[in-house]
Amino acid sequence: MNIHQLAVLAAIAREGTFSHAALTLDTSQAAVSRAIAALEGELGVPLLKRGRFGAKLTQVGERVLYHAHNMLELRELIDYEVNLEKGLYAGRLRIASFRSAATHLLPPILAQFRSQFPRVEISLTELEPAGVEQALREGQVDMGLVPLPRSEEFAVWEVARDEYVALLPAGRTNLSPNLTWHDLADYNFVLYNYAECTNVVRDHWQRWGQELQVAYVIKEDSTIVSMVAQGLGAAILPRLAALPIPAGVQVRSLPEPLERVIGVATLAQTPHAPAVEVFINMLRTDHCPNSVQSS
Repeated sequence: MNIHQLAVLAAIAREGTFSHAALTLDTSQAAVSRAIAALEGELGVPLLKRGRFGAKLTQVGERVLYHAHNMLELRELIDYEVNLEKGLYAGRLRIASFRSAATHLLPPILAQFRSQFPRVEISLTELEPAGVEQALREGQVDMGLVPLPRSEEFAVWEVARDEYVALLPAGRTNLSPNLTWHDLADYNFVLYNYAECTNVVRDHWQRWGQELQVAYVIKEDSTIVSMVAQGLGAAILPRLAALPIPAGVQVRSLPEPLERVIGVATLAQTPHAPAVEVFINMLRTDHCPNSVQSS
Protein backbone atom coordinates (compact mmCIF):
# COMPACT_ATOMS: atom_id res chain seq x y z
CA MET A 1 0.00 0.00 0.00
CA ASN A 2 1.27 3.51 -0.81
CA ILE A 3 0.07 7.10 -0.78
CA HIS A 4 -0.49 7.11 -4.55
CA GLN A 5 -2.94 4.20 -4.31
CA LEU A 6 -4.89 5.96 -1.58
CA ALA A 7 -5.00 9.17 -3.64
CA VAL A 8 -6.36 7.16 -6.59
CA LEU A 9 -9.08 5.62 -4.40
CA ALA A 10 -10.07 9.08 -3.13
CA ALA A 11 -10.17 10.48 -6.68
CA ILE A 12 -12.43 7.68 -7.93
CA ALA A 13 -14.79 8.15 -4.97
CA ARG A 14 -14.89 11.88 -5.69
CA GLU A 15 -15.20 11.74 -9.49
CA GLY A 16 -17.35 8.61 -9.83
CA THR A 17 -15.44 6.97 -12.70
CA PHE A 18 -11.96 5.64 -13.39
CA SER A 19 -11.63 7.86 -16.47
CA HIS A 20 -12.54 11.08 -14.67
CA ALA A 21 -10.23 10.19 -11.80
CA ALA A 22 -7.40 9.66 -14.29
CA LEU A 23 -7.98 13.15 -15.72
CA THR A 24 -7.84 14.85 -12.32
CA LEU A 25 -4.69 12.92 -11.42
CA ASP A 26 -3.11 13.64 -14.83
CA THR A 27 -2.45 9.96 -15.49
CA SER A 28 -3.89 7.16 -17.65
CA GLN A 29 -6.99 5.12 -16.95
CA ALA A 30 -4.87 2.01 -17.09
CA ALA A 31 -2.59 3.36 -14.33
CA VAL A 32 -5.65 4.07 -12.18
CA SER A 33 -6.95 0.52 -12.73
CA ARG A 34 -3.54 -0.97 -11.83
CA ALA A 35 -3.33 1.09 -8.62
CA ILE A 36 -6.79 -0.05 -7.44
CA ALA A 37 -6.13 -3.66 -8.42
CA ALA A 38 -2.87 -3.64 -6.43
CA LEU A 39 -4.56 -2.07 -3.40
CA GLU A 40 -7.49 -4.49 -3.43
CA GLY A 41 -5.11 -7.40 -3.96
CA GLU A 42 -3.03 -6.44 -0.93
CA LEU A 43 -6.04 -5.86 1.33
CA GLY A 44 -7.93 -8.90 0.06
CA VAL A 45 -11.31 -7.14 -0.16
CA PRO A 46 -13.12 -5.26 -2.94
CA LEU A 47 -13.13 -1.52 -2.37
CA LEU A 48 -15.19 -0.50 -5.44
CA LYS A 49 -18.22 -1.79 -7.30
CA ARG A 50 -17.79 -1.28 -11.04
CA GLY A 51 -20.77 -0.84 -13.33
CA ARG A 52 -21.95 0.80 -16.53
CA PHE A 53 -22.63 4.01 -14.56
CA GLY A 54 -19.20 4.24 -12.96
CA ALA A 55 -17.62 3.08 -9.75
CA LYS A 56 -18.99 3.22 -6.21
CA LEU A 57 -17.39 2.39 -2.90
CA THR A 58 -18.29 -0.82 -1.16
CA GLN A 59 -19.11 -0.66 2.54
CA VAL A 60 -15.57 -1.59 3.48
CA GLY A 61 -14.34 0.80 0.80
CA GLU A 62 -16.13 3.67 2.55
CA ARG A 63 -14.47 2.77 5.85
CA VAL A 64 -11.06 2.47 4.20
CA LEU A 65 -11.55 5.83 2.44
CA TYR A 66 -12.20 7.54 5.79
CA HIS A 67 -8.76 6.50 7.03
CA ALA A 68 -7.21 7.19 3.63
CA HIS A 69 -8.37 10.81 3.85
CA ASN A 70 -6.66 11.13 7.24
CA MET A 71 -3.44 9.69 5.80
CA LEU A 72 -3.57 12.01 2.79
CA GLU A 73 -4.08 15.02 5.08
CA LEU A 74 -1.08 13.94 7.14
CA ARG A 75 0.95 13.70 3.95
CA GLU A 76 -0.02 17.28 3.10
CA LEU A 77 1.12 18.40 6.55
CA ILE A 78 4.45 16.63 6.02
CA ASP A 79 4.87 18.39 2.65
CA TYR A 80 4.05 21.73 4.30
CA GLU A 81 6.64 21.26 7.04
CA VAL A 82 9.30 20.18 4.55
CA ASN A 83 8.62 23.08 2.20
CA LEU A 84 8.64 25.50 5.13
CA GLU A 85 12.01 24.20 6.25
CA LYS A 86 13.39 24.46 2.72
CA GLY A 87 12.32 28.09 2.57
CA LEU A 88 13.90 28.81 5.96
CA TYR A 89 17.08 26.87 5.32
CA ALA A 90 18.77 29.46 3.16
CA GLY A 91 16.17 32.17 2.69
CA ARG A 92 16.28 35.94 3.08
CA LEU A 93 14.39 38.38 5.30
CA ARG A 94 14.60 42.12 4.59
CA ILE A 95 13.00 44.45 7.16
CA ALA A 96 12.53 48.22 7.27
CA SER A 97 11.37 50.08 10.37
CA PHE A 98 11.12 53.53 11.89
CA ARG A 99 13.81 54.15 14.51
CA SER A 100 12.05 53.64 17.86
CA ALA A 101 10.42 50.37 16.80
CA ALA A 102 13.72 49.17 15.36
CA THR A 103 15.45 50.04 18.64
CA HIS A 104 12.97 48.68 21.17
CA LEU A 105 10.63 46.17 19.50
CA LEU A 106 12.64 44.30 16.90
CA PRO A 107 15.92 43.21 18.59
CA PRO A 108 14.46 40.47 20.85
CA ILE A 109 12.42 39.05 17.94
CA LEU A 110 15.44 39.18 15.65
CA ALA A 111 17.48 37.31 18.25
CA GLN A 112 14.77 34.67 18.66
CA PHE A 113 14.42 34.24 14.90
CA ARG A 114 18.19 34.05 14.40
CA SER A 115 18.55 31.32 17.02
CA GLN A 116 15.87 29.19 15.34
CA PHE A 117 16.80 29.84 11.71
CA PRO A 118 20.51 30.71 11.62
CA ARG A 119 20.84 30.22 7.86
CA VAL A 120 18.31 32.92 6.91
CA GLU A 121 20.01 36.13 5.79
CA ILE A 122 18.51 39.09 7.70
CA SER A 123 18.83 42.80 6.95
CA LEU A 124 17.31 45.73 8.87
CA THR A 125 17.05 49.27 7.50
CA GLU A 126 15.93 52.30 9.53
CA LEU A 127 13.69 54.68 7.59
CA GLU A 128 10.93 57.19 8.19
CA PRO A 129 7.46 55.58 7.78
CA ALA A 130 7.07 57.07 4.29
CA GLY A 131 10.45 55.60 3.41
CA VAL A 132 9.36 52.19 4.72
CA GLU A 133 6.30 52.34 2.46
CA GLN A 134 8.39 53.29 -0.57
CA ALA A 135 10.86 50.48 0.10
CA LEU A 136 7.94 48.03 0.20
CA ARG A 137 6.53 49.35 -3.08
CA GLU A 138 9.89 49.06 -4.82
CA GLY A 139 10.50 45.55 -3.54
CA GLN A 140 13.59 46.58 -1.57
CA VAL A 141 12.24 45.00 1.63
CA ASP A 142 9.82 42.18 2.44
CA MET A 143 8.11 43.77 5.44
CA GLY A 144 8.12 46.98 7.43
CA LEU A 145 7.16 48.35 10.82
CA VAL A 146 5.04 51.49 10.57
CA PRO A 147 2.48 53.48 12.58
CA LEU A 148 -1.06 52.48 11.59
CA PRO A 149 -3.30 52.92 9.72
CA ARG A 150 -1.74 52.81 6.23
CA SER A 151 -3.23 52.81 2.73
CA GLU A 152 -5.08 49.84 1.25
CA GLU A 153 -2.09 48.85 -0.89
CA PHE A 154 -0.60 47.30 2.26
CA ALA A 155 -1.64 44.31 4.35
CA VAL A 156 -1.09 45.25 8.00
CA TRP A 157 -1.13 43.50 11.38
CA GLU A 158 -1.08 45.32 14.72
CA VAL A 159 1.86 44.34 16.93
CA ALA A 160 2.00 47.01 19.68
CA ARG A 161 0.48 50.22 21.02
CA ASP A 162 2.71 53.08 22.07
CA GLU A 163 1.36 55.63 24.56
CA TYR A 164 2.12 59.33 24.07
CA VAL A 165 3.50 60.70 27.35
CA ALA A 166 4.31 64.12 28.77
CA LEU A 167 8.00 64.65 29.53
CA LEU A 168 8.40 67.34 32.17
CA PRO A 169 11.44 68.87 33.88
CA ALA A 170 12.04 67.29 37.28
CA GLY A 171 12.09 70.59 39.19
CA ARG A 172 8.35 71.19 39.41
CA THR A 173 6.69 69.28 42.27
CA ASN A 174 3.26 70.95 42.61
CA LEU A 175 1.62 68.99 39.81
CA SER A 176 -1.73 67.26 40.25
CA PRO A 177 -1.58 63.50 40.98
CA ASN A 178 -3.32 63.03 37.64
CA LEU A 179 -1.86 65.51 35.18
CA THR A 180 -4.39 68.14 34.04
CA TRP A 181 -4.59 70.50 31.08
CA HIS A 182 -4.13 73.32 33.59
CA ASP A 183 -0.79 71.79 34.65
CA LEU A 184 0.38 71.61 31.04
CA ALA A 185 -0.78 75.13 30.17
CA ASP A 186 2.16 76.60 32.10
CA TYR A 187 4.78 74.90 29.91
CA ASN A 188 6.44 75.84 26.67
CA PHE A 189 6.87 72.73 24.57
CA VAL A 190 9.74 71.25 22.60
CA LEU A 191 7.81 69.83 19.65
CA TYR A 192 8.87 66.82 17.60
CA ASN A 193 9.52 67.89 13.99
CA TYR A 194 8.18 64.65 12.59
CA ALA A 195 5.06 65.03 10.48
CA GLU A 196 2.97 62.12 11.74
CA CYS A 197 3.69 62.68 15.45
CA THR A 198 3.54 66.48 15.19
CA ASN A 199 0.12 66.49 13.53
CA VAL A 200 -1.25 63.92 15.97
CA VAL A 201 -0.16 65.98 19.00
CA ARG A 202 -1.46 69.30 17.60
CA ASP A 203 -4.81 67.69 16.66
CA HIS A 204 -5.11 66.13 20.11
CA TRP A 205 -4.61 69.50 21.82
CA GLN A 206 -7.15 71.18 19.54
CA ARG A 207 -9.67 68.36 20.01
CA TRP A 208 -9.75 69.13 23.72
CA GLY A 209 -9.85 72.89 23.19
CA GLN A 210 -6.31 73.50 24.42
CA GLU A 211 -3.56 75.80 23.17
CA LEU A 212 -0.14 74.25 22.60
CA GLN A 213 2.66 76.73 23.33
CA VAL A 214 5.63 75.74 21.17
CA ALA A 215 9.06 77.11 21.97
CA TYR A 216 11.26 74.78 19.88
CA VAL A 217 10.76 72.40 16.99
CA ILE A 218 13.42 69.67 16.99
CA LYS A 219 14.01 66.77 14.59
CA GLU A 220 15.78 64.27 16.89
CA ASP A 221 13.84 62.72 19.76
CA SER A 222 17.02 62.24 21.84
CA THR A 223 17.69 66.01 21.58
CA ILE A 224 14.16 66.73 22.80
CA VAL A 225 14.60 64.51 25.86
CA SER A 226 17.92 66.17 26.64
CA MET A 227 16.38 69.64 26.39
CA VAL A 228 13.59 68.66 28.78
CA ALA A 229 16.19 67.31 31.21
CA GLN A 230 17.90 70.73 31.12
CA GLY A 231 14.64 72.52 31.95
CA LEU A 232 14.19 74.13 28.52
CA GLY A 233 10.58 73.03 28.18
CA ALA A 234 8.21 70.07 28.23
CA ALA A 235 7.58 67.59 25.43
CA ILE A 236 5.00 65.11 24.19
CA LEU A 237 6.50 61.96 22.68
CA PRO A 238 5.53 58.35 22.12
CA ARG A 239 7.02 56.38 24.99
CA LEU A 240 9.30 54.33 22.71
CA ALA A 241 10.68 57.48 21.09
CA ALA A 242 11.50 58.94 24.52
CA LEU A 243 13.48 55.95 25.80
CA PRO A 244 15.85 55.92 27.60
CA ILE A 245 14.45 58.45 30.09
CA PRO A 246 17.19 60.34 31.99
CA ALA A 247 16.94 61.00 35.73
CA GLY A 248 16.07 64.69 35.25
CA VAL A 249 12.78 64.03 33.43
CA GLN A 250 9.32 63.25 34.81
CA VAL A 251 7.14 60.96 32.68
CA ARG A 252 3.38 61.46 33.07
CA SER A 253 0.30 60.24 31.24
CA LEU A 254 -1.67 62.87 29.35
CA PRO A 255 -4.97 64.24 30.75
CA GLU A 256 -6.71 62.47 27.87
CA PRO A 257 -4.98 59.32 26.56
CA LEU A 258 -3.31 59.34 23.16
CA GLU A 259 -1.50 56.45 21.52
CA ARG A 260 -0.04 55.33 18.23
CA VAL A 261 -0.70 51.83 16.91
CA ILE A 262 2.39 50.09 15.55
CA GLY A 263 1.96 47.46 12.87
CA VAL A 264 3.87 45.28 10.49
CA ALA A 265 3.09 45.86 6.81
CA THR A 266 3.61 43.98 3.57
CA LEU A 267 2.39 44.69 0.07
CA ALA A 268 -1.17 43.43 -0.26
CA GLN A 269 -1.77 40.59 -2.71
CA THR A 270 1.93 39.68 -2.64
CA PRO A 271 2.83 36.11 -1.59
CA HIS A 272 5.04 35.92 1.49
CA ALA A 273 8.22 33.89 1.71
CA PRO A 274 8.26 31.40 4.63
CA ALA A 275 10.72 33.58 6.57
CA VAL A 276 8.33 36.56 6.37
CA GLU A 277 5.36 34.50 7.58
CA VAL A 278 7.31 33.11 10.53
CA PHE A 279 8.71 36.50 11.56
CA ILE A 280 5.30 38.20 11.41
CA ASN A 281 3.83 35.44 13.58
CA MET A 282 6.66 35.90 16.08
CA LEU A 283 6.00 39.64 16.25
CA ARG A 284 2.27 39.19 16.74
CA THR A 285 2.74 36.48 19.38
CA ASP A 286 5.42 38.33 21.36
CA HIS A 287 3.69 41.74 21.56
CA CYS A 288 0.22 42.42 22.89
CA PRO A 289 -1.72 45.69 22.30
CA ASN A 290 -0.77 47.02 25.75
CA SER A 291 2.86 45.85 25.72
CA VAL A 292 4.43 49.28 25.24
CA GLN A 293 2.08 51.12 27.58
CA SER A 294 2.78 48.75 30.45
CA SER A 295 6.55 48.52 29.97
